[in-house]
Amino acid sequence: MRRRLLTVLAAGVPLAAAVYLPTASAEPRSSTDATPLNCRTTPVKAPAGTEVESVTAVRRAGGVIKGTGVLGGEVSGVPAFCEVTVTLTHPGDGDHAKVTTWLPERGWNGRFQALGGSAFLAGDNGVGLGTAVKNGYAATTTDAGVKDAVDVSWALNSEGEVNKALLENFASRSQHEAAVVGKAVVASAYDKRASYSYFTGCSTGGRQGYAEAQRYPDDYDGILADAPAINWDEYVVATLWPQVVMNNEKTYPTGCELDAFTAAAVKACDKLDGARDGLVNDASRCDFDPRRLIGTKVECDGQELTVTAADAAVVRKIWDGPRTASGTKLWAGVPVGADLKGLAATVRSDDGTVKGNPFPVPAFWVSSWLKKDPSFDVSTITYSQFTQLFEQSQAEYDGIIGTDDPDLSGFRASGGKLLTWHGQADQFIPTQGTVRYRERVERETGGARKADDFYRLFLAPGTDHCGLNGQSGSADGLAALTAWVEHGKAPRTLPATLINADGEQVERNLCAYPAVSRYQGYGDLDAASSFRCVSPFRH
Repeated sequence: MRRRLLTVLAAGVPLAAAVYLPTASAEPRSSTDATPLNCRTTPVKAPAGTEVESVTAVRRAGGVIKGTGVLGGEVSGVPAFCEVTVTLTHPGDGDHAKVTTWLPERGWNGRFQALGGSAFLAGDNGVGLGTAVKNGYAATTTDAGVKDAVDVSWALNSEGEVNKALLENFASRSQHEAAVVGKAVVASAYDKRASYSYFTGCSTGGRQGYAEAQRYPDDYDGILADAPAINWDEYVVATLWPQVVMNNEKTYPTGCELDAFTAAAVKACDKLDGARDGLVNDASRCDFDPRRLIGTKVECDGQELTVTAADAAVVRKIWDGPRTASGTKLWAGVPVGADLKGLAATVRSDDGTVKGNPFPVPAFWVSSWLKKDPSFDVSTITYSQFTQLFEQSQAEYDGIIGTDDPDLSGFRASGGKLLTWHGQADQFIPTQGTVRYRERVERETGGARKADDFYRLFLAPGTDHCGLNGQSGSADGLAALTAWVEHGKAPRTLPATLINADGEQVERNLCAYPAVSRYQGYGDLDAASSFRCVSPFRH
């Protein structure tokens, strides 16, 4: 869940999770420079439980690849490639899932890369595929038989019931089948199997990566799954909480006021890492009380607004996260330092009335999959109804799309490596959900050191949703993953470029969880060498 989405959001078309754009680099393993690939259609064996409806192969000239659908985007300098499309169906389900594989005509590096999706889009829209081919990979993705990123018209069948077959495709089934088909297409095209296979994705794609590790542990040698939408049945309902709070409190802070709360919190908690560098290094330790801003004047579109106690109460509830009427915590709230406008967006009508503008992912999930009524008005949800919806989502969908099974013993036994980074200022998926999962894996595995053998998590200060994909910072997670898989070099840190509160680029080495970065007391605040990884105060 790419910054491209945020741009469209600002234009008034709210979208869900960001499409993954790999910054993929790895040393070349060229094996096809001399003889160009012969782009041809070859027979494809149907994965278990499926039938092959069609297979096509088309040579593409490359050049500039424009992303399809609402996400758009583009990548240039893509070399010529062969596009093989295999359409699968599950007999009796009436679905038609396409698996698309792009094969570099020359310069294949010997590796296979599958790409995940974004929001309700199950696969890549072409930009990630083009980037992978540009970097020498043979690349695969699947549409799972569903629609575009914010098109959920497939959710219910003609009888108004949940389309369980397509939900199963979207949840995990089609990703596994894409791995089987994609690797077979590569082996047939190049007359040899890929030396290594990788999965890359962020947000929805991140969740799909975790699903692969949990359910199909032999599919990939390495999985890069960032800002993962795991705990789907819980987190996705929880992210409707800011709208529920505003609607029930009948208080709608403006975007300017929300930004003022965020800026004040970042300023107050900035020095937790020993340096005032415009980054909150550990957002979970920031205990800034929003009531400190009551009475503060905020300039907004030429008007002077005064922060009220009601505004502060709303922000406090949003940061705290959803609770039951009796006070029981249901899920983590929006991280302190994250853009509150992502989930607490509002819109003003022509008559001046302000109302909530819910983020589509949780709104669609509640209306289509929980209420089974696409016309359901989520603004009517009371606090008690919210709790009921949260528990309903857990009961009905955890086993299908929860993607939170901490037993990764199969993936570990297969020799797989799982690498994740997650922004500490993620405005759409609370970072603490990923932290909680990692801690559960540690308990299941027998401790942090044993988990580190195959699974490493890096938290990125000040980074928003999928923000290290070259939009609000950068990190080459795929390079770190390939070094780990192919050379046994487990990453203790992940070099990254971050953007601080002043919009300036700073270099940091992200620390492997649970370690956190701390200023050494001397040196350039923009330089990674001025910081070191230390044990957190808690853990």
